[in-house]
Amino acid sequence: MLDSKNLLFPSDFPAIARGSLATLQVNLGYRCNQSCVHCHVDAGPKRTEVMSKDTLEAVLAFLGRGGIGLLDLTGGAPELNPGFRRLVQKARELKIGVMDRCNLTVLEEPGQEDLAGFLAEQQVAVVASLPCYLKENVNGQRGKGVFEASIRSLRRLNALGYGEEGTGLRLDLVYNPLGPSLPPSQESLEQDYKRVLQERYGIQFSSLLTLINMPIARFGSMLQSQGRFHEYLGLLKSAYREGNLEGVMCRTLVSVDWQGYLYDCDFNQMLDLPLAGGRLHISELASVGLGGRPICVGEHCWGCTAGQGSSCSGALS
Repeated sequence: MLDSKNLLFPSDFPAIARGSLATLQVNLGYRCNQSCVHCHVDAGPKRTEVMSKDTLEAVLAFLGRGGIGLLDLTGGAPELNPGFRRLVQKARELKIGVMDRCNLTVLEEPGQEDLAGFLAEQQVAVVASLPCYLKENVNGQRGKGVFEASIRSLRRLNALGYGEEGTGLRLDLVYNPLGPSLPPSQESLEQDYKRVLQERYGIQFSSLLTLINMPIARFGSMLQSQGRFHEYLGLLKSAYREGNLEGVMCRTLVSVDWQGYLYDCDFNQMLDLPLAGGRLHISELASVGLGGRPICVGEHCWGCTAGQGSSCSGALS
């Protein structure tokens, strides 16, 4: 795989600084039951990196100090970490909101038959990957049979009340372009998703989140192999909107890797770009203030501010 890191620095992306920390995003490991071509984490079934019990305890110790409103769990497939359920339960006991970034097909993995029920019982918000509502596009990007399994899992979640107004069980779907282009309007695409999924499959969900593909890891390697890396960066930079700077996720979020080390965002984590001032572990975070610190930026950051913008919560504008 071609490494794009050296092509992202130096950068003339605007300097930005962190605000108050509200979200702790924790990567529980790179193991996944899928291997998607756009995956910026390079996750897959053969990856062995999984957050240890000791590191999970350090995460819980930090959460126990208060101040965090949302625990954002990601991977790989975060649910495949043996400590996933205990972490969720303890966070909910602390009255912290929990978001599970779920690939949907993990609900059908052996040993995960009761996972959907557990998520509903704990009132976990599910952010589910579904890059298109057409079978051919999803299976082309994520693997044979993924679309059909995703539909079955969405129906299972719907049966538990997910996506239904008034249940408190939020189900958001995630769209990302199939190639080197910007997503269309999040609002109009959401309407298409809701219409097609309801008409064809009887599925409902809360909102659609549109994300921009970052020119790193597998997607960055693909762009290089096609000779389109610099063309794509040019597209991102030409679509820059200054107003999106105020809403980028790194201002209020810190990303924790599977070993417990901290980064400004999930993308910087994959580039092994530590916080300004040096490498910091979750066990040290309580004694160090992050507010006002500069955020490490590179050419990939244009992806968060291009067009409608892109963050862990979808479009910014």
